[in-house]
Amino acid sequence: MDLLIVLVYLAGAAGIALVITRVVRTRGGPGGPVHDRYEAAFLNGGPARVVDSALAALHADGRLAIGGPGIVAIVRATAHDPVERAVLQEHAAAPHGALHHLRLGVMRHPAVQEIGGGLAARGLVVEPATRRVTGRWCGILALAGFALFPLSILLTMVDFAADPEFRLPFVFKVAPVLFAAVITGAVCGAVSGKQVTPAGRRAVLAYGRAYAHPGDPGHLVALHGLRALPDPVLREQLVAAARFYAPPRRNQRGGRRSPSHFSSADAAVLGVATEWCATNSSCGGGGGGSSCSGGGSSCSAGSCSSGSCSGGGSSCGGSGGGSSCGSSSSCSSSSSSSCSSSSSSS
Repeated sequence: MDLLIVLVYLAGAAGIALVITRVVRTRGGPGGPVHDRYEAAFLNGGPARVVDSALAALHADGRLAIGGPGIVAIVRATAHDPVERAVLQEHAAAPHGALHHLRLGVMRHPAVQEIGGGLAARGLVVEPATRRVTGRWCGILALAGFALFPLSILLTMVDFAADPEFRLPFVFKVAPVLFAAVITGAVCGAVSGKQVTPAGRRAVLAYGRAYAHPGDPGHLVALHGLRALPDPVLREQLVAAARFYAPPRRNQRGGRRSPSHFSSADAAVLGVATEWCATNSSCGGGGGGSSCSGGGSSCSAGSCSSGSCSGGGSSCGGSGGGSSCGSSSSCSSSSSSSCSSSSSSS
């Protein structure tokens, strides 16, 4: 039994050390400042906040108009940055001018996805695939520690049956390392599930202090969300667009509630989508505003993976300053499109 106790402690210590090291490495990085309002928006609310910031800026100076019920019209096709160009491209390619459809398409556009890739390269956010793998490591450690408790009780009973002489039970001897494994797995799993790293939080807080009183609606949305929009009509239209693809919640009787019953506050929170696709993986699914399959994997940093890349039947290829997935959207639901092997990140 003494040898078994030593082996349990060695295995537990190795597992705990591996998980902690993995979490520290994946959530570290060189860091650095936030460069513009779009990076601040991504850190505060993901791709959805980026798109809302661009729409607010376009609407503020009259380049874009939104009428009822949520129909977008381009007044002046002038873009000042890649995200605004993505809005114009998606609007031109869309079969109709519905705000919720446009908003979702721009979220999946390479111009928005590239922002996440740039932040991840600087250690300000963690890619979805990395977070999933780290979460699995943490789950395995916690599950192993929990599962070994019944086994240690069984071994204790066997040990007493073989030698009834009183001594400290085996389960008490290994309990400290098993408890440590369970607690470490649970804590590290909770930490690794967060997309924004400590460096990212510090960077966006510093950016917020530098723009404590932003004057334009684009900065207001990037820093404070849709609730900060001074135009109540635009705010309600964007909230309704965010609510359109929100999943229905269950009411107190267990029934499903329609998304149209969400409050504005619920929609503002649910509008912070996790629609960020990771690199080197295919993007599928689509439809109904669902995020990319596999918890967020597809085209990022302007590059396409070698697997299938959805996009309304269009193939992935180079265009302009960098490759993109299709002419209008990087993530949608067509299995017929494929990624060109010659595409590269911008």
